[in-house]
Amino acid sequence: MAARADAISFGGRAARWMILGEWRAHPGRVIVAMIAIAVGVALGFAVHLINTSALNEFARAVASVNGAADLQVRAASPLGFDESLYPRLARLDGIASASPVVELRAVANTAEGTPLTLLGLDMFRVVAVTPSLIVRASSVADDSAELAEGAPAATGDNPFDANSLFLSEAALDATGKRVGEALELTAAGRAVPLLIAGTLPGVPEDQSIGVVDIAEAQWRFDTIGRLHRVDLKLAPGVDAARMLSAIAAVLPADAELVSRDSEARRTDSLSRAYRVNLDMLALMALLTGAFLVYSAQSLSVARRRAQFALLRVLGVYRRGLVAQVLAEGAIVGTIGAIAGLAMGLVLADAGLRLLGGDLGGGYFSGTRPELTFAPWAALTFLVLGIGAALVGSLLPAREVARAQPAIALKDVGDVADPRAKPHAGIAVGLLSAGVAAAFLPAIGELPLFGYLSIGLLLAGGIAAMPLLARLLLTPLQRFGRVSASADLALKRLWGAPSQAAIALGGIVASTSLMIAMAVMVWSFRGSVDSWLVQVLPADIYLRLDGDSSLDADLQHKLLAAPGIASINFRKMVPLRLDPERPAVVLVAQTIDRDNPAATLPIISASLSAPANATPVWVSEPAMRLYGYRAGEAMELPIVGRVEGKPARFFVAGIWRDYGRQQGAITMDAADYTAITGDKTRTDGSVEMKAGASAAQVIEDLRTALPPSLAQRIQFALPGELRALSLQIFDRSFAVTYLLEAIAILVGLAGVAATFSAQTLARTKEFGMLRHLGVTRRQIIAMLLIEGALLGAVGVIAGIGLGLAMSQVLIHVVNPQSFNWTMETRLPFALLATVTVSLILAAAATALLAGRRALSLDAVHAVKEDW
Repeated sequence: MAARADAISFGGRAARWMILGEWRAHPGRVIVAMIAIAVGVALGFAVHLINTSALNEFARAVASVNGAADLQVRAASPLGFDESLYPRLARLDGIASASPVVELRAVANTAEGTPLTLLGLDMFRVVAVTPSLIVRASSVADDSAELAEGAPAATGDNPFDANSLFLSEAALDATGKRVGEALELTAAGRAVPLLIAGTLPGVPEDQSIGVVDIAEAQWRFDTIGRLHRVDLKLAPGVDAARMLSAIAAVLPADAELVSRDSEARRTDSLSRAYRVNLDMLALMALLTGAFLVYSAQSLSVARRRAQFALLRVLGVYRRGLVAQVLAEGAIVGTIGAIAGLAMGLVLADAGLRLLGGDLGGGYFSGTRPELTFAPWAALTFLVLGIGAALVGSLLPAREVARAQPAIALKDVGDVADPRAKPHAGIAVGLLSAGVAAAFLPAIGELPLFGYLSIGLLLAGGIAAMPLLARLLLTPLQRFGRVSASADLALKRLWGAPSQAAIALGGIVASTSLMIAMAVMVWSFRGSVDSWLVQVLPADIYLRLDGDSSLDADLQHKLLAAPGIASINFRKMVPLRLDPERPAVVLVAQTIDRDNPAATLPIISASLSAPANATPVWVSEPAMRLYGYRAGEAMELPIVGRVEGKPARFFVAGIWRDYGRQQGAITMDAADYTAITGDKTRTDGSVEMKAGASAAQVIEDLRTALPPSLAQRIQFALPGELRALSLQIFDRSFAVTYLLEAIAILVGLAGVAATFSAQTLARTKEFGMLRHLGVTRRQIIAMLLIEGALLGAVGVIAGIGLGLAMSQVLIHVVNPQSFNWTMETRLPFALLATVTVSLILAAAATALLAGRRALSLDAVHAVKEDW
């Protein structure tokens, strides 16, 4: 026992000495591994913090508008539902109180056109159900404001007075108004002058909300007989499950029951796929860090093989050496992970300030949430960083455990027998598992198996490097007769496949990930560009901001403007088909039933609807999310104004849509008006007469509108819309480009560290060659050829593996994440640039490292062998 204790004590002291000595001798390699781990942790932690902060801010904004109700019955569309539902809900057993609400998107007619949420409330009911929306009326002095001519008169502090408007502090600040001043709001297509009579003290300071009496809202904004939601307060002790069933039983087709939990899940699903993809990309950077740790540890173990063997001979146990290698990896991972957490905080703060809470994705536009620290997430990423370093140290530790001391004391070269063919079993198994995982379905609408497939393919590609290097280099052996340097370089790489694979690991990992992402983004961008050309055939496009719309009279005025051949007016209506999903967009526009492909990019055969059903065309995302299929009947939460019952619909075809990830459904505008009675439109596409000037036509169209709408309408040419759409696309993928750049830089840094370490470890080899008559110039040429060959093999493997991984991204990850498909397009210029750049970088790195190693005197380099 005493001997065993002495051996353990000696092993511990020796381990500390060996670890510190190795790090002092080669600090660059260790620092690069730490940086790689830190970058992966920082990116993942920053993305998580930004997502958490954005979701918290968005949920808080939703809670501000919704108040503190226990449950809500919401309209499935902005058309609202019949107000007769309100008394039926209020009379249900278990409902303590119910509050009817009219909810409109409004725009304040200021110079900036400030958007806000306008609520029409029953002031008595609010007290019991949603007290956070209680108004505070303020006395208005005669000289408190200068009212514009025609504005409503100051009527005092009664919240029931006509024209009384109550604003939150954020809305007051945004409009630049004060209590007692007049403010014109545009909502539901109507501009209404109101008087600011007070504030909303219970609304958070950064939420822009306005409140008017519900009767005023219904009268002034043409929603008489319609409500948009009913807030419900449950009686104490009521059975929640029974109450949900009772409420659902009385709901019409155009209303749905939502709760705080369902609203939270809906908010989460809005950007979940985008967030998960960013998280996965960040973890890919961490995976690259694990490969670099593996590279650094493998080289360190190879360099100290004789030292480990000597310790074994002196009595140190095998598991002690394994623990030492794993401890080295854990220390590297811990330092890197802690540094990564600090970097992540800085990156998250910068990302929120520069890109917003959606990182340019467009999901939470206009928000700048405060950074929210997540301690459990910090702990998770700390563990992931340490775990990645340990995973990268497992194989080197295994090599230490398997080494035979007697052989290792003499053999300091490659552990593999140059006469033996490298095994392919592990590589084939990993690659096969990766291919199989790509065919598995999504879990919770997330492509988890798709990312597992990418990870397995990457691991399999790395495992195949010794065999691939041998296969690619074998035909080149005959070129060794060209020069002694080429012969030495080829013999060295062919005879040391394990060390070549270590150097190739960093190149293949970073190159394949970059190529996979680049091909996916290039394919996506090209598909979007082609789609934009197809869906933007008109001469001019117009759109109204906020909740403004064009009534039938205004549409006729625009059609009568000079230079107009035709205008295809459209109405965009959000439809909530599922309480836990974001709304789909119902698009009402003129469609030729006999040839819908003239208007929509149809991707399936168009079918004729039965006589008693209205044809609709469903976008590809809506088809994937809700399971709609061409030729099937479907239900939509639209109740006919005339018949008072749900209309019947038929899926006549599927069309491609890259603009609305949550889905869209299109129907003919005439059918929409016949069912809903709604004749207003929100945008349109303009065809000009021959010879007309676009600038003059736009001016004439703006002149035909009343001033309140003229400042709310936007005009754009097809080229401008296409350029803007691609700009938005590039902005949403800005973080992806950044992650790609970081991955390739980390990979190149790892390649540099690997080459440097291998070259320094071969100092005695270079010394012996010098003694045998090989000139310094020939050795440098040998290293240059070695670097170029390794770079070429790495690029071939990286591009091939990256192309395979890109197919998983294009055909598995994207459809399962964003519900749309695309065609593969290869960025040939990028592939050529990457090929040349990496080969040159590898050759240059090997050359620089070789010059440093050859700076030692040839005699001193081999003195240990004398």
